[in-house]
Amino acid sequence: MIANDLRPGITIIHDGGIYEVLDFMHTQPGKGGALVKAKLKNFRTGTIIDYTFRAPQKVEQAFIQRKKMEYLYKDGDQFYFMDPETYDNQPVSKDKLEGDVGFLKENLICTFVMHDGEIISVLLPDFVILEIVDTDPGFKGDTVSGGSKMVDLETGAKIQGPLFLNVGDKIKIDARTGTYIQRV
Repeated sequence: MIANDLRPGITIIHDGGIYEVLDFMHTQPGKGGALVKAKLKNFRTGTIIDYTFRAPQKVEQAFIQRKKMEYLYKDGDQFYFMDPETYDNQPVSKDKLEGDVGFLKENLICTFVMHDGEIISVLLPDFVILEIVDTDPGFKGDTVSGGSKMVDLETGAKIQGPLFLNVGDKIKIDARTGTYIQRV
């Protein structure tokens, strides 16, 4: 494919790494050939770079597979996932997991991103629902905008939440940012 065909969501091989195109802009300077400015995210490291391609430049497209896997348990530095179709267990190291591993709960469905059979990264769902196991008691009249307190979750993670939350409440959390969304 040529650089002129880049679009968000396409994956390419660039400088030996596998990148996802996050954004692009086609520009035509006053003189010279057209350029494609792209924002690329490295799947292995998570770093985001800006790179400028000449419009007719050839770019190698990386064909990736996405597969849903179920989280089972953690053993040392390895996290074990199960393929729901074949029931095979797959160990994954922490550096392949994107997002906060503190939000991993047993039976959580995650997405494996693979290239040529190699696991490039494991994506947690954008939102998770977890139970509060410890926090200061909430009082009647506490509101969402009135302040926040530390909340301990069933996975061991700690986040800031509104004052009205109590032990036993289930809450929805944005796993990308670690922020409280709502009580469920």
